[in-house]
Amino acid sequence: MANGPPGAPVVRGFPHLDTVRSAITALYRRLSRDGVHAYATSLAPADAAFGDEDDLHLGAQRVARALVQHLRLPDARMIVGFRTMEHAASVELTAGPEYFIELNDRFRTHRRDVGAALAHEITHVLLHRLGLEFPGTRANEILTDTTTAYLGAGWLLLDAFREDATSRQKLGYLTPEEYGYVLAKRAFAFGEDPSPWFTSPQAYTAYTKGRERALHDLRRPPLAAAGWAGRRRYAKDRRYAQDHPGAGPDLNVPYAFETGGEGLRVSFPCPTCHQRIRLPVRGRVSARCGLCRTRLECDT
Repeated sequence: MANGPPGAPVVRGFPHLDTVRSAITALYRRLSRDGVHAYATSLAPADAAFGDEDDLHLGAQRVARALVQHLRLPDARMIVGFRTMEHAASVELTAGPEYFIELNDRFRTHRRDVGAALAHEITHVLLHRLGLEFPGTRANEILTDTTTAYLGAGWLLLDAFREDATSRQKLGYLTPEEYGYVLAKRAFAFGEDPSPWFTSPQAYTAYTKGRERALHDLRRPPLAAAGWAGRRRYAKDRRYAQDHPGAGPDLNVPYAFETGGEGLRVSFPCPTCHQRIRLPVRGRVSARCGLCRTRLECDT
């Protein structure tokens, strides 16, 4: 698990958004809509609470057990230790049922973030058991961060983001705003608001910025909720596609037009799971995503 040096600048914004969206799609494909919705309730803050008065090893084991239960890995046992290391944490991925997790020694005195570090590593175990991975270390770590957040334990990772006059801390590979984006996607899908759980003011701000970006996904044409400017651009692109059959897609917009035996069709990403949906161009239509089953009101 990545861990920036104390005081190092934190990357901001949405540089990994394409990989994040691909991770959400992959998660729905691997677990199915019903499988994803089995995680509709997030890990409770009390289950990750770990104070200075708690025994170090017993407290870490307790939080790990709570995460194992939340991530639906009842036959997995986590053995948690602490040592001096460059990264925040690591896990040894084996056939199980025992998995050895090592946390950076600094968590001995930064116990409020033990749950965040464990959440990422135990999600690695979940993905390992599911056989779900992306090629390359960075993409695979982004998949892990995204899965942790989307399945209800990743609010801990965003809450571990803190800045003050002398230090900065962020865990994981996603930017704070990208964590906010994934958490907002989850909130829209399950009707759950994670904002009351944040103890870090910087985390709350990042969540609001991520939520704005997630809301934008719900307002892009051909969705009926698209704004005036988007609808105007869409109508212009539709006319061009009708007048120039076979023209290549415009990479600056999320939709693409295709011509075939049944006339003009438009494809666009589902705002929930980002699998592409194809519809005939015929005006107002109600559609349902075949992967996540989200009902979409469109104006094609």
